[in-house]
Amino acid sequence: MFDYDVIIIGSGPGGYVAAIKSAQLGLKTAVIEQAEVGGICLNWGCIPTKALLKSADVYNDVKKSKKFGINIDDYNFDYPKVIKRSRQVSQRLSKGVNFLFKKNKIDVLSGFGKILDKNTVAINSEEKTINKTSKNIIIATGAHTKQFPNLKLDDEIIIGSKNALSNEKKPDSIVIIGGGAIGVEFAHFFNSFETKVTIIEMLPNILPLEDEEISIELERNLKRSKIKILTDTKVDKIEKIDGKAKVIYNKNEQVDEIIADKVLLAVGVEANLKNIGLEELDIEIENNWIKVNENYQTNVENIFAIGDVKGAPLLAHSASAEGIIAVEYIAGKNPKPLNYENIPACTFSHPQVASIGLTEKLANKKYKNIKIGKVPFRAIGKSIAIDESNGFVKIIIDADSKKIIGAHIIGPDAAELISGLGIAKSTEITADNLAKTIFAHPTLSEAIKETAEDVFGEAIHI
Repeated sequence: MFDYDVIIIGSGPGGYVAAIKSAQLGLKTAVIEQAEVGGICLNWGCIPTKALLKSADVYNDVKKSKKFGINIDDYNFDYPKVIKRSRQVSQRLSKGVNFLFKKNKIDVLSGFGKILDKNTVAINSEEKTINKTSKNIIIATGAHTKQFPNLKLDDEIIIGSKNALSNEKKPDSIVIIGGGAIGVEFAHFFNSFETKVTIIEMLPNILPLEDEEISIELERNLKRSKIKILTDTKVDKIEKIDGKAKVIYNKNEQVDEIIADKVLLAVGVEANLKNIGLEELDIEIENNWIKVNENYQTNVENIFAIGDVKGAPLLAHSASAEGIIAVEYIAGKNPKPLNYENIPACTFSHPQVASIGLTEKLANKKYKNIKIGKVPFRAIGKSIAIDESNGFVKIIIDADSKKIIGAHIIGPDAAELISGLGIAKSTEITADNLAKTIFAHPTLSEAIKETAEDVFGEAIHI
């Protein structure tokens, strides 16, 4: 007799969603969590960063208020209060997840979970160690900031995102190593509050996973906001001198340096695999991620892995979707495999970036004949009215079937707008039918219709 039908190790957006779905399906469920319920995303990632970025947006709106006929002559910011509000938002949502656990009669076991055998997990806390048994185990332990021998966190001068989210003392200058979504979002935040920001990215473009046109457009906008960007640049080492960081870097075989108050490491993450019992069960690891099948089973049939711990895409919403599929499979529901080309990605910079499906480069490799539509936001009346006209919408279709195979947005509310294109793509609405759809006026979403029209050379406003 087992204690549970499902034990989930980790309560991030993969773990807690899987737990709730498991309980909804009538399975006796427990979650093991050693820190705050909600995981990194809710407590130290997605949610608190968006709270910080909202403060940045409000402050930026105040800066340009005269353009809208609103005179605010004396304004400033309270940086500690900005940080505190972000923490309060996370705490509120963490309490919400705890409420959902109670509502769904899910046991929360506090401590560090280690798998002892295929049906037993030890929960180690400061007070004691207890063992619990389960028919199935789901690993949802997430990932942590990647470090390198020459780039190690000290949480004082060389910091990770957790320190950046909690430190109430604003740096006057910061170097952000890594030009992916995390690095770009923090660059926008710090720059908004008048910190001198430099982004260093080893690859040719920031947001290197996005469509190249999008990355170039974002770089242009960030530089316009006085963010310094060094691409094709490698950091050789960081030296700490008189309470500051000296970042020594190499660009085009030329060595140079930058002095800054802080260095933020945003160079990616690696899976939390240490001491969770994988070796004892010979659970298969591939390129430092847990290897799984389309139902998120490991090579041990009753042990599953979801979210960041099993590798890309490292997105909260994909982790949630994976958790639901894993639990439905456990419950005998025969779920449909996840189509990763239908999962959107978003970067909450200014302007925002969002995408779904293939980039132009990948589309050209995969399809014989593609067509592209592209419409700038300056052609859309609503964007002019709200003074947010930078950026564009880009749609890529398979010319033979007219199906959408990629969509990319840079501009106002891109993260909200991408869902419309996600629905169109996942339900296989063709671009010509999308072009015939009536969108409300005046809205930013009209850019989607215009871009679908532009695929066929029929856009009205360009």
